[in-house]
Amino acid sequence: MPKTADVVAAPAKLTLTLRITGVRDDGYHLIDAEMVTLELADTLWIEPGRGLAARGPYAAGVPLDGSNLVAKALALAGRSARVTIDKQIPHGGGLGGGSADAAAVLRWAGHTNMIAAARLGADVAFCLVGGRARVTGIGEIVEPLPPVAAPYTLVIPPLSCSTPAVYRAWDALGGPHDDGPNDLLPAALVVEPQLVVWRDRIREASAQEPILAGSGATWFLPGHHPTLVDALPDAAVVLTRSVG
Repeated sequence: MPKTADVVAAPAKLTLTLRITGVRDDGYHLIDAEMVTLELADTLWIEPGRGLAARGPYAAGVPLDGSNLVAKALALAGRSARVTIDKQIPHGGGLGGGSADAAAVLRWAGHTNMIAAARLGADVAFCLVGGRARVTGIGEIVEPLPPVAAPYTLVIPPLSCSTPAVYRAWDALGGPHDDGPNDLLPAALVVEPQLVVWRDRIREASAQEPILAGSGATWFLPGHHPTLVDALPDAAVVLTRSVG
């Protein structure tokens, strides 16, 4: 990359618990979640110019127009730049890849307005702060929690879930509250039925119940489970750690 580029890390987030507590009149969903920052991260090269580019294992399907959260973050901060994203976080995986990229741009630009950040996406404000936190409101209220470094195994199937589509499905289902830690699970299974197949495969291979990351499509298990690498050859299995 050009020597004039600023290199900025954009760490993924993992939503450990997620409750949907209501819907505002303007359509924004109210949440109560615990989130942590992961070692897994995209890298952004920010240089003079305009436009977006993406490379890396998860570059396919990343929009490179004004719909990308990076473009929206630049507009929010009143800045222009040429941004190249090395995508190590799966697009549509529920790990906040787009939000992490947007937050990285906001940090670079010195933009700290949490309410405005949350309007870009529910995870952007948390990604702007990072660590470990309780996140409420529409995502703009980030209350830091004591850091706890913990290992996690991510199973990233060859699927993608649209976060807006999952929230629309949650509304259409009447706002279900799941028995597990993620209220969006029933809606995600409607949007992408193949998630059930992957849940069952992970359960069989690990003898543990996997947890859906955010709106999907990534499943995760606490702890390191390296045997899943061989048990699920058609998925990306990432052994990572929380840094918050």
